[in-house]
Amino acid sequence: MEFGIFKVPEPVNEPVLTYAPGDPNREMLQKKYEEMKQQKIEIPLIIGGQEVRSGKIGECRIPHDHHHVLGTYHKAGEKEVKMAVEAAMEARKTWAQTPFHYRAAIFLKAAELMSKKYRNMMNAACMLAQSKTCHQAEIDIVCELVDFFRFNVKYAEQIYAEQPMSSPGVWNWMEYRPLEGFVFAVTPFNFASIAGNLPTAPAIMGNVVLWKPASSTIYSSYYIMKVLQEAGLPAGVINMIPGDGSAVGDIVLRDSHLAGIHFTGSTGVFQNMWKTIGQNIDKYISYPKIVGETGGKDFMVVHESANVDEVVTAMIRGAFEYQGQKCSAVSRVYVPDSKWPAIKEKLQADISTIRMGDVSDFSNFMGAVIDRKAYDSIVKYLQIAAKAQDQCQILTGGKYDDSKGYFIEPTILVTSNPHFTTMEEEIFGPVLTIYVYPANQFKETLEICNRTSPYALTGGVFAQDIKAIELAYNMLRDASGNFYINDKVTGAVVGQQPFGGARASGTNDKAGSYLNLLRWVSPRAVKLTFDPPKSYRYPFLGK
Repeated sequence: MEFGIFKVPEPVNEPVLTYAPGDPNREMLQKKYEEMKQQKIEIPLIIGGQEVRSGKIGECRIPHDHHHVLGTYHKAGEKEVKMAVEAAMEARKTWAQTPFHYRAAIFLKAAELMSKKYRNMMNAACMLAQSKTCHQAEIDIVCELVDFFRFNVKYAEQIYAEQPMSSPGVWNWMEYRPLEGFVFAVTPFNFASIAGNLPTAPAIMGNVVLWKPASSTIYSSYYIMKVLQEAGLPAGVINMIPGDGSAVGDIVLRDSHLAGIHFTGSTGVFQNMWKTIGQNIDKYISYPKIVGETGGKDFMVVHESANVDEVVTAMIRGAFEYQGQKCSAVSRVYVPDSKWPAIKEKLQADISTIRMGDVSDFSNFMGAVIDRKAYDSIVKYLQIAAKAQDQCQILTGGKYDDSKGYFIEPTILVTSNPHFTTMEEEIFGPVLTIYVYPANQFKETLEICNRTSPYALTGGVFAQDIKAIELAYNMLRDASGNFYINDKVTGAVVGQQPFGGARASGTNDKAGSYLNLLRWVSPRAVKLTFDPPKSYRYPFLGK
């Protein structure tokens, strides 16, 4: 037992390095990128702290150079999944009893390692595996993930400090227990910070985890796992089990020890997981906590009082950074006809200067989309747009090439139909659709925006007219979980804009806030009475 009430360090957001010409960090990162590119690694499963090789092999390829194999990884099957469950439940015996300050120290150390010792390694891994520019990698796998570790530890401390009042002669307290069982973390390809946060947020609260990273980004996930191990994460607390969804998920979701799901991915997969849990609800020791962030059809509504330069910058950054593969990327924009000529002219001029290619060339603004499946899906929408000339015009881009990498040009479509396919369906690529509306129908356009999509993740309004902002703010209250006023609809920062959406976009449990961590505990209220009564008789019973 330790004697003292320990306070964790006050977190601040990790500063973002610029990698501008002349910055020595730029050369060091480029050197690390080339060094790691020339290595070919073998990635095992990590179960109970041990490297496990199943013999079922997958490949890690560079999206912008898909002939280049970075490494191979082992896939989990039924045997390995059951091993992971056993390892997690064994680790729970001690991890659930580990004092908070010991748990906190592990993740604070991991943050320090990523921020300093392994910054170039983490960034290079993210650039190679996910085709992110140096800036996109920096704000993702380093800054945001470091922020998650530091802020989540602080949020945990705040939760533990929230205690009930006590009446005279009584001491009441609240114990925030970890869930009874294990948490299944299923992470996406597009953000390494999410890949790192989903398994570690429950672990910070004393839970044990089975982590299934996206198959297309096992490479960067492996480096996250290695840093956690170096930081002192005990064996079995987080077990990394990549593999096919059916091979892993079907077994995990039917295990009686399943206590929670921490998910980011497609709406369809999440809904199927929820259905499976419902069908097996009588098998579980307790009702599993289900937390998910899924799809989006994110919007910008432009008012005629908006600034043209600000709008165009927000559209380009919001739609085309990381090839539009952000769940928050703007995908549909409503522009008033009075502003459209000026916006159109500047859009075409600015997009003509965008460079796309190998992310090791720091003059490129865009890389490749993640893999063949994503490429084919996005191209399908471009082909739909090309054939629908009666209601859709390709303003910029529309071309694609997969000979070396999965490259798709930044594409802007202009439609006369606010319910055209690309205005309603999630594309998850560098495709932005604009609907030009009559400037005197701003309110009616807000109504169209609100009812167009089943999703409600991110959205925003651009206006200088405060009454227009207020109208959009109120009418679009339920249309997004993160709402931006005169800013791009991407780039949520941990501790500043907790992230998550509702409707078909997820359970809105706000990653980057204490609200998410509350989902990974099962509180127990305790009452200690100092002088218990010694007779059942109340005063009113007296004669």
